[in-house]
Amino acid sequence: MPATYALIAVGGYGRGELFPFSDVDVLILIDSEPDGQNTEKLETFCGSGWDIGLEIGHSVRTPAQCVEEAAKDITVQTALVEARLLFGNIKYFNDLNDNLQKILDVKTFFRKKTLELRQRHAKYHETPYSLEPNCKESPGGLRDLHVISWVSRAANLGNSWAEMAKQGLITPFEAAKLRNNERTLKRIRYQLHVTTGRREDRLVYDVQTQLAESLGYQATTGRRSSEQLMQKYYLAAKAVMQLNTILLQNIELSIFGSNSAPVPIDDEFQETDSLLDIRDNAVFTRNPSAMLRAFIVMQQNPRLKGMSARTLRQLWHDRVKINSQFRKDPANKALFIEFFKQPRGIVHELRRMNEMSVLGRYLPVFRKIVGQMQHDLFHVYTVDQHIMTVVRNLRRFTMAEHAHEYPYCSQLMANFDDHWLLYLAALFHDVAKGRGGDHSVLGEVDARKFCKEHGLNQENTDLVAFLVKHHLTMSNTAQKKDLSDSDVIREFAEIVKTPRNLTALYLLTVADIRGTSPKVWNAWKGKLLEDLYRLSLKFLGGEAPNRRQMLAEQQAEAKRILRLYALSDNVQDKLWAQLDVSYFLRQGASDIAWHSRHLYWRVNAEQPIVKARLSPIGEGLELLVYTRDEMDLFARICGYFDSKNLSILDAKIHTTLHGYALDSFLIQHDSGTEFYRETLSLLEAELQDRLVKRLPLEAPVFGRMSRQSRHFPVRPTVDLMPDEKGNQYLLTISATDRTGLLYSITKLLAQYKVSVQTAKIMTLGERAEDSFLLYGQSLNSQKLQIQLETDLLELLSI
Repeated sequence: MPATYALIAVGGYGRGELFPFSDVDVLILIDSEPDGQNTEKLETFCGSGWDIGLEIGHSVRTPAQCVEEAAKDITVQTALVEARLLFGNIKYFNDLNDNLQKILDVKTFFRKKTLELRQRHAKYHETPYSLEPNCKESPGGLRDLHVISWVSRAANLGNSWAEMAKQGLITPFEAAKLRNNERTLKRIRYQLHVTTGRREDRLVYDVQTQLAESLGYQATTGRRSSEQLMQKYYLAAKAVMQLNTILLQNIELSIFGSNSAPVPIDDEFQETDSLLDIRDNAVFTRNPSAMLRAFIVMQQNPRLKGMSARTLRQLWHDRVKINSQFRKDPANKALFIEFFKQPRGIVHELRRMNEMSVLGRYLPVFRKIVGQMQHDLFHVYTVDQHIMTVVRNLRRFTMAEHAHEYPYCSQLMANFDDHWLLYLAALFHDVAKGRGGDHSVLGEVDARKFCKEHGLNQENTDLVAFLVKHHLTMSNTAQKKDLSDSDVIREFAEIVKTPRNLTALYLLTVADIRGTSPKVWNAWKGKLLEDLYRLSLKFLGGEAPNRRQMLAEQQAEAKRILRLYALSDNVQDKLWAQLDVSYFLRQGASDIAWHSRHLYWRVNAEQPIVKARLSPIGEGLELLVYTRDEMDLFARICGYFDSKNLSILDAKIHTTLHGYALDSFLIQHDSGTEFYRETLSLLEAELQDRLVKRLPLEAPVFGRMSRQSRHFPVRPTVDLMPDEKGNQYLLTISATDRTGLLYSITKLLAQYKVSVQTAKIMTLGERAEDSFLLYGQSLNSQKLQIQLETDLLELLSI
């Protein structure tokens, strides 16, 4: 190459940092546009890199072109900040650096890089605790450290942690912590590339176990190797986030300076540049209680945008003073309870308390679940982050700006005294996970102990303990049991005992389900919970379920709706004469009216009738099927839904007195796609055609399991039990959900000549939990029952 050329490393290569499958980014600095011979040399050089397996990302520019591109593009500017001469003309390289310094506006550079950081954090939901984090891009990942390096280099504040410590931006101890955590993240990323054999920065389920074992982690009786690795990663990412905040604040102060003089708040705290600042470095040493009070001061002063680097640093260093003696101090107990009673800032400061490890120091039981994974296929965060999300959801019920999301919950919360008790219950509801045993029972013990130690009266203690023990009871009852059964309502009401307990449990249940994963919550589950709440509230108010009264009310409301369509009062009589009491108790009045409006004039229809409408609850589609009953009818309908990638949320199967099936379904797309009115007639026509032709049932086609399901499979269970009268049988099934599962179950039931009377279809993330009320002659044979259960288990294990 000509003597005027220079080979320069940029990007990660410029930092002297390469991973097995990283790009090798180089800049070839030239004095002028190359002639034909030099162009050929450059092409040969770059091509030879690719030939030997180096993924070279290269650019060929003059110094003037570099400066021009850097002025236009912050990405180019960032790459050149880390430029390192490998070989060639040092004068051109120095000239390039000099010219870059002239155009580099440090303040603008800092603003843009911190804006990029905030946008990236928002993309990853502001948390390092997702169950499949990106070890480079997620909050607390390597990219956070790169941002510090870039702005520090640009401001000439140091090119390493040691140099930054000399500048006073961090302490030598903090520099050592950064180096250790950076080494942990780099080691994980390096081994991730080696394990996958490609550039992969996501710690996905597929590789976590293999990666953990390659790094020396061994599974124990209580913990998987992958669980140990991920907790190590989360602790490193958490420490990086803590120190990142401190460092960026100090760098910002060095670049911009202070905008105003400190304004005293009290004897221990002051406001500096809209940040909470301690008045001297020994505040927490003199009075450790001030560590808890700092968060309350943040809550009480809305103008404060955060904590200063000095405050965060001292909190982080002095957190070790939160020991057993600190926890026994009545003043500290009172401060901790006072924190939850504040009118604002609870979620923000609780998250900050967790990030600074203050919460885990004060509550040792909480410390155990920080960074703990959940292997249940529907939680998308670690246990501690799920708890934070549940508290956030409860807080939103109190805010006017979120009232439109769940208006009924907001209404109930507005009339509920002592919201803070719900926040305490949320804090403890999953705190016993990972210990073995029932976490609800173990958590109740922890919650009751906490309440007693913190001076709560017996009534409030009992409420918090009740909520922790039964935080799953309401969702299980609503989603797995028949709410038209008065015994179900009575049993649930006997558990909750009081309207106050019921309201608190309802609010916590909605917040909890919404806090697991965006995929788990839907409007149908919301309706089931609300129905259970209203029915139980009536029971607790002295209105015991009265079948005759409920029947009369349902029919009267259905007639009122029919009159709105200009139909006479007795138009439905012929149809209703063929329907028994259970139909009217299990269907809503609007559904009864909808069915009657389409069927009253064709009660003895020769051809199948299929009608569809957008669901009144706001999500999904309601579909009505009316035809002569057949043994394999339910399987045939499920087969059609399966072929269209439609999931059944609820199915109500009813047989009229004259032998017709009157079945209704609530369905939705597997992908969550909304239905449009234009598609309803197509669904009606296709399903009707399939029912008319009565073609043989096709063999089920199972879809591929998701990555999560493959690595955390659900152990299939089948339970077939007779009801109290012994006339019908309840079949409950739990298995990993996938396309074709429901159709294959119903097809097998049809082969055994078993009919489905009701079906409750529930999907929790990747797990299906379905229940069916069955009847048929074959169920009277114990031998056939055992054979059916065996075949179902084999089917679910495929």
